[in-house]
Amino acid sequence: MEKGDDKLIKDAFKDKDWNEIKTEDTWMVFKVIAEFVEGFDKLAKIGPCVSIFGSARTVPTDPYYKMAEDIAERLVKHGYGVITGGGPGIMEAGNKGARKAGGKSVGLNIDLPFEQMSNSFIDQDKLINFHYFFVRKVMFMRYSQGYIVMPGGFGTLDELFEAVTLIQTKKIGRFPIILMGRQFWAGLFEWVKTSMLAHGKISPEDLDLIHIADSPEEAVQYIDEFYSKYLLSPNF
Repeated sequence: MEKGDDKLIKDAFKDKDWNEIKTEDTWMVFKVIAEFVEGFDKLAKIGPCVSIFGSARTVPTDPYYKMAEDIAERLVKHGYGVITGGGPGIMEAGNKGARKAGGKSVGLNIDLPFEQMSNSFIDQDKLINFHYFFVRKVMFMRYSQGYIVMPGGFGTLDELFEAVTLIQTKKIGRFPIILMGRQFWAGLFEWVKTSMLAHGKISPEDLDLIHIADSPEEAVQYIDEFYSKYLLSPNF
């Protein structure tokens, strides 16, 4: 265990008097409110957007980097803006594709002690930095008309299952969620079916909340077809 982890654990168990607790909690509330206000203010009039998620560790020579860039370009040409987590890797690819196609390129960056710095392909008036993951996730949910989920790690899974949970429990309306790369996601999806579904932890119709695709064309077509059922289209 790293020394930084030791300090966090000790701080969590440290005895604090009521004044310390109240002061820290009150200050946190104000910081949370400030992040919500900035996010709502900048994103309220952004128009239809699709969020692209994936690993920050994906290098530009990786085929999935190229795929994310291609998807972003196609989304812009179909009338959507692109939202990413604002960092490197897949996020950079998404913003790069949006910028290349002349579309809205949004970055919801998170402050981390490693990995995460905002990429240079985000529209400067559409870059927002967050300290709290949960505030950032609300912004993704509220202002996205679809999720493109590229191969990634724990953070990517967090965003994916948050969305599926909120749709499943009808806390938000359904929107398209697309996993890119059957080979990468096959093991996870098979486990969902053979363990979660087989043991009755989810319903068969819950599997329909996720679509798996292998090509940028299929992903964008799925989003277009989803909204065509409701006679909705993005604003050009």
